[in-house]
Amino acid sequence: MPTIVLATLNARWAHCAFGLRYLQANLGTLADESTILEFDINQRTLDIMEAILARGPRILGLGVYVWNAAPCLQLVAELKRLRPELTIILGGPEVSYESDLQEITRLADYTISGEADLEFAHLCRRLLAGERPLLRTIAAEPPEFADLKLPYDLYDPRDLTQRTVYVEASRGCPFSCEFCLSSLEIPVRAVPLERFLPAMQGLLDRGLRRFKFVDRTFNLSLATSRAILAFFLERLEPGLFLHFEMIPDRLPEPLREVIARFPPGTVQLEVGVQTFNPAVAQRISRRQDPRKVEENLAWLRQRTHVHVHADLIAGLPGEDVASFAAGFDRLWRLGPQEIQIELLKRLRGTPIIRHDAACGMVYSPQPPYEVLQTAAIDFQTMQRLRRFARYWDLVANSGNFPGTLPLILEASPFARFMELSDGLHQHLGRSHGVALTALMQGLFEHLAQRPGAEQPALARALSADYHHTGRSDEPPFLRAYL
Repeated sequence: MPTIVLATLNARWAHCAFGLRYLQANLGTLADESTILEFDINQRTLDIMEAILARGPRILGLGVYVWNAAPCLQLVAELKRLRPELTIILGGPEVSYESDLQEITRLADYTISGEADLEFAHLCRRLLAGERPLLRTIAAEPPEFADLKLPYDLYDPRDLTQRTVYVEASRGCPFSCEFCLSSLEIPVRAVPLERFLPAMQGLLDRGLRRFKFVDRTFNLSLATSRAILAFFLERLEPGLFLHFEMIPDRLPEPLREVIARFPPGTVQLEVGVQTFNPAVAQRISRRQDPRKVEENLAWLRQRTHVHVHADLIAGLPGEDVASFAAGFDRLWRLGPQEIQIELLKRLRGTPIIRHDAACGMVYSPQPPYEVLQTAAIDFQTMQRLRRFARYWDLVANSGNFPGTLPLILEASPFARFMELSDGLHQHLGRSHGVALTALMQGLFEHLAQRPGAEQPALARALSADYHHTGRSDEPPFLRAYL
């Protein structure tokens, strides 16, 4: 029976808990007395409790994030009713800030704020020695990578072949964007390449082909990012896939040179554009050169085989719908394969709250704390933007409608898709749990009503997209037009 259980609820089964592996790797002599239990947010709390208590631990370390805050609260409350003697230690971004305001931290025994890689082991040793620290909230100092044991040996064969495996070459962010927790993680620390690259080679040797880097600013250090890309470029083989988050206005020529050499399907870059409005960017302390962003995105699409995933945020302080629409259209013209639209979240600890009064910011009090309305966007319009984002995922980002999408986005892409989003909501009455054929029929009925619409041409485009997904039948509603 393990003395220590490390657990969390992932957003999906396919996600690996990177933080838990760091904690276990750095437990030292206690590592052999610990085990990792991973769950997901779709599992019942009773089943999770049963699995944890079946191990009979003395200490439970629980990772709390914005996506699992609500079920974690229920889990801790019920565990404390059943086993009050079980020592529960919380950690993770959700409890690292404003912890004194949270019910979950009141119920738990201890909370470690910040990066708990080393502090968790220190606290466990004290507890197992019979010492009960008086302070229930412990602030962890950011560790240096020289003091950390890397966790990559703790990914098992199933992780490597069936799940998303996370790696990091650095932590922290030098920027101060007020909506982001990473802006609070200063200073930036990098894993020495002489340790990092052999660890990546070990994962390659064990069969891993899909690497998701969690660095917030992968291209901050030109020398480091170029060395890592060159490492993988020398080891190209079928199935290799690399995901990086990049600073959108920093792409110097030496980095371009190595990026351009990767073949199709190998590299995905997540580019956090967030806003093209300079006044809004300045208001939230975001330093970004829109001209360089455009230049870099255009180069990536025209001169490389990189898959570009670009992010925009709706509901930023002071940004109205017209400004967001202009930014969306501007980004669409640059041709990224995906545009991810997120509503602003008021994450715990972020200084975005300083705009609440001046900009009329109203957020949901429940995770993930999304904005409900602002002085510039009322609640009803924010709901329309929320549906816009969801339908955009279903239609544009899904890849299911490559032939139909150009028919939808004639003239102004934002205006056209907002019109479609409103029509789909009226037709379907929901934006989740929508079957593909129902979505297609909603698209057809909306687009067929546009002035000058040619129903046979529209039906052919939808039919081609339907068969593009690998299906051989024909949706019944299209048959009369084909």
